[in-house]
Amino acid sequence: MIAGGGNADHQGARKVENEGSQNRDEKGEERQIEEVHAAHSEKAENQLDMEEELSRLREDLTQARESADNNLNKLRYMMADFDNYRKQMEKQLYSKIEASKAEILLKFLNIRDDFLRALEMVRQNKSDTVIVEGLQGILKNFDNLLSSEGVIEIEAVGTPFDPNIHDAISFKYSDDVPENTVTHEIRKGYMLNNKVLRPSLVETSKKIVKNTVNATEKLEKESDI
Repeated sequence: MIAGGGNADHQGARKVENEGSQNRDEKGEERQIEEVHAAHSEKAENQLDMEEELSRLREDLTQARESADNNLNKLRYMMADFDNYRKQMEKQLYSKIEASKAEILLKFLNIRDDFLRALEMVRQNKSDTVIVEGLQGILKNFDNLLSSEGVIEIEAVGTPFDPNIHDAISFKYSDDVPENTVTHEIRKGYMLNNKVLRPSLVETSKKIVKNTVNATEKLEKESDI
């Protein structure tokens, strides 16, 4: 009887042990499942955070590109404005230089006029040939200097009168040339860089206007005689 009872107790103990082991296994599986769920949840949260961070970075990048484009456009406008300003300043400087150059060359022309009159007087007085030739050499140097600076003589005698380059100070009646033709150059004119440095002072032609009525009366009187 005692031996039989012992076996029953032993079997009961084993049964309780097996049940306890089974419960532990079940709890372990539950913990593993919970850990897996927690890991998945944490991974999903991390992925969501990364997507949000990536979206924010993309927005920042877009704003940075827009800002860079705006700054680049502003820089281009500033460079264009500066280039226009530079060209304008260069143009103004060039105009001032040309104006100063023209003023100096005009003074040379006045000196040339005086020198030319003096040379003419020497020729009329029949001075020594050596003196005349020396003065002519100086005049040639004057003309070479003017030519090297781009000064060109204005064509006058025999050309139609042009108020842009000629100043008419007298006229002469003539039927030999068309009306308003330059017949005499009183003072030579010059051009500088396609602009009038000094206009030519000229004499122009005018047609002779005949009184046809008086001429007819004269012919009739001569016929009556």
